Amino acid sequence: MEQDNRSRLKQWLESGEARLQPLTFPQRELWETSPVAVADPTNHICGFIEIKGGITFKEIEMAIQRVADRQEAMRISFLTGKERVLQMIRSSAKVSLGFRELSSAEARPEALEELMKETYQLPFDLMRGPLYRVDMLRRAANDHVLVFSIHHAIADGWSLGVFVQDLCTAYVMGLSGFRKAAAVGVMGLSNTLPPVPQTYGEWAAAERAFWQPAELSRRAAFWKSQLDSSSRLWSGSRGTSPPAASLHRWVSAVPANLTRAVRELAVGATTTLFTVLLAAFQLALSKWTGKADILVGTPVANRNKESTRQTMGYFAGTVPLRGQIDPAQTFSDRLRAVHQTAVDSFANAMPFAELAGVLGEPRTPGEHSIFDVRFALQNHPVPDVDVPRISAKLRMRSTGTSRFDLGCEITEIGSELELVWLFQPDMFAVSGIAELNSMWLAVLTNVCRSPQSRALVLTV
Repeated sequence: MEQDNRSRLKQWLESGEARLQPLTFPQRELWETSPVAVADPTNHICGFIEIKGGITFKEIEMAIQRVADRQEAMRISFLTGKERVLQMIRSSAKVSLGFRELSSAEARPEALEELMKETYQLPFDLMRGPLYRVDMLRRAANDHVLVFSIHHAIADGWSLGVFVQDLCTAYVMGLSGFRKAAAVGVMGLSNTLPPVPQTYGEWAAAERAFWQPAELSRRAAFWKSQLDSSSRLWSGSRGTSPPAASLHRWVSAVPANLTRAVRELAVGATTTLFTVLLAAFQLALSKWTGKADILVGTPVANRNKESTRQTMGYFAGTVPLRGQIDPAQTFSDRLRAVHQTAVDSFANAMPFAELAGVLGEPRTPGEHSIFDVRFALQNHPVPDVDVPRISAKLRMRSTGTSRFDLGCEITEIGSELELVWLFQPDMFAVSGIAELNSMWLAVLTNVCRSPQSRALVLTV
């Protein structure tokens, strides 16, 4: 560490401006099991908020400041030491907000997409922080886009919904503050957001207290049995080559009529939408790869208590789900088996960094620990908020973290399910992903028509 940084850190710690804490269990996954460097921009969670109505830069700046004051995660950076990495939590922080007036050419969708990519891909200084940035793009007097990028080490998908909700609440408080200030002739009067029920640091301390050796050992025994003799789908396919800088993104959808049929099948089978989609996905992936042992990783929100639902931070965990395909098995029987496997796996979920450690998974360059494919049903809260003078709509953007080779992210958009395929361009062609997409939709169609049919018939 440079001498200036050492002096600054010492001053912060002595004055109480900053405090140090160990990494949380989810943060350790980024540092200990990922084939991608933590500072790589593919570890950014990105999105944008379309705002219709009259707003000003100052109003948004003050609103973001209120959110940063409430949310500890927005004041976190990281200190890399000789033996370990620590979180550095500041007591206060300046807002990271930029502004750009767009020309008519820049406001076109294609050009706007390129401008947003600049915000998404600009790296962060992990030690100095802040580890988020917001750019305010003005398309017209009452038409703005807030483009934001947040490092995964301090946020997850759920956090984006919290951020938007807090931002809109803070904006309304700001309007109220301005009115009060005008009434009494005092400028600068502002309200603050109420504190969160549990800060990210408090949650982390509770997690460290819970994950004692006995609990980890009990769950490790389940996973050693569950994943015994499992195999990677593309083990060694890349050799020692590093993963691409970012995954290619290709978008498809489950049509409304098929989405409705899948939901009806889930209700009739007394299971969940996720289970039906996963069971069909495993069949399609088996046919596409020629493998009968299908292992995927799925994210879980890891917010089991009400006290964490208003808190920004990286809470999410990853759970491996294994499916062994029997061509003679009916889909109804398969669905029951997949459901039970999911229930057992979620019940025995443990911090992924600890799981990789007990399984003895080596860190192979360019490969994720344990699994190659990510399968996610994004069902965290995504608010569309109406407040005085404006309407705000959040859109998350899958930018393609290279911590896996292939990913399928499913999000409910209206009556359809949006499918975002993320894949390593040096391993798969778009035509191959389109083929897998068609296979999966065909399997879903077939299982909805005839859930008693055998798997071999359903994938034809």
